[in-house]
Amino acid sequence: MPLRSLSLQLYSVRHALDEDVARTVERVAAIGYTQVEASYKLMSAGPETLDAIRANGLTAPTMTSPLFDVDLDDVFAKATELGASAVIESYLPEQYWTSLDDIAKTADRLNAAAAKAADHGLRVGYHNHWWEIDQSFEEGLTALESLEARLDPRIVFELDAYWVAVGGQDVPSYVAKLADRVAFLHLKDGPVNRDNIEQKPAGQGTLPFPRIIAAAPKLEAGAVEFDEYDGDIFDGIAQAFAYLNPQVER
Repeated sequence: MPLRSLSLQLYSVRHALDEDVARTVERVAAIGYTQVEASYKLMSAGPETLDAIRANGLTAPTMTSPLFDVDLDDVFAKATELGASAVIESYLPEQYWTSLDDIAKTADRLNAAAAKAADHGLRVGYHNHWWEIDQSFEEGLTALESLEARLDPRIVFELDAYWVAVGGQDVPSYVAKLADRVAFLHLKDGPVNRDNIEQKPAGQGTLPFPRIIAAAPKLEAGAVEFDEYDGDIFDGIAQAFAYLNPQVER
């Protein structure tokens, strides 16, 4: 199955955004992106991000945000203003993943957030790193799979394909196992290690993206993302776009 749509996670260009929000979003649009993934942090900093997104005719299917110890009403209000359909918890550090009890507590909190999101017409999602993948507290299951088994069925996953590989899994097989929840994918490439500076544009590393995408029949959007990039980030996101955009269904 081809990609339905392609976004850019604006975290990739965060340093440029710090300098000039309007110009940065304009450059993203000039590459050819029609969608972006914004964050609650950006949306809370002032109207500049939303103004720039609208001025360049972009949409935002997702917004990332902390979902613990935050004003959820404000989070969901900003997601609604952005036009997002889902709010993604994008970073729960390793201290949340030390035991099965930790995982159960995280599931409870995500489920509560999902119930509140539904009142706003939104969904909640979860985005992984490697530590949810390379740990196991139940036989035969990764920690992320243990979380999945405890989640409200309305909660979706935004799987980061690269971190799934770093966690030691065959990515297409792992995506297929969680396919009922995989609504979004983060798409970056590289040598499959934890050194962020070695990340590469999709298609320039070891990940089999056509097979990964095909393993997620409920996929709504892929998002180009870099944690770091050893080069001109705009060149990096342009190369990723050139590789992935032809895979978007027309």
